This record gives sequence, structure tokens and C-alpha cells, in this order.
Amino acid sequence: MAKDTKAWFEDFGKSAAKVKEQIPNTINGFGGMFAKIMQDGAVSLKTKELIAVAIGVAIQCEPCIRLHVKKCLEVGCTKQEILEATSVAVMMSGGPAYTHMPMVLDTIDGLQS
Repeated sequence: MAKDTKAWFEDFGKSAAKVKEQIPNTINGFGGMFAKIMQDGAVSLKTKELIAVAIGVAIQCEPCIRLHVKKCLEVGCTKQEILEATSVAVMMSGGPAYTHMPMVLDTIDGLQS
């Protein structure tokens, strides 16, 4: 799975760059909002990333899940913290969210290998 995870990030990066070429103002605006929100404040960046990955699972958004698992690891979240946070999403969203838990685990393992 590690190779698949790395390939996914490469492919997504290329696709995202193409989108940015077509609609730079939209992408730059979204990026600016992201940068303003995803920093330490009353809620730590680490906690915000755990919230984001849990929401990604709840709304069943593959790019959201993979990108925020990566960000979680970058800001020091442990595998167990990520799995517990995403378990809350399963509790709130049920079976459809549960079916995305293997992707969470595969992404963690793929990025840590």
C-alpha cells in the first residue's frame, strides 16, 4: 500500500496543479483561507488537523482524508490519535464513514514507510 499512497499523492499534486492553472484566483483564495484557519490559536493546529481528518471521514472525501492524515502526521499526531479522532466520525456518521477507515490506516502506513 505504501507505493499506492505515494502514487496517489503524486497524481493528486499533478491534477491540483492543472486546476490551479485554470482557476488561480479560486485556488489562491481557498489556500489563503486554509492558511489563516489552520494555525495555532485557541485550538491547536494539531487538534484542528484531527478535526479535519475526522470530518473528511464523516463526509467520505478521499482527498480530504488522505491530505489531512498527511498533515496530522506532519504536525506530530500519532497513529492512535488519528484513529481515535476518525472513530468519532464513525460514531457520528455510521457505516459509510466506517468504510473509509481502511483508507485512513493505509495512508498512515503508506506515509510512515
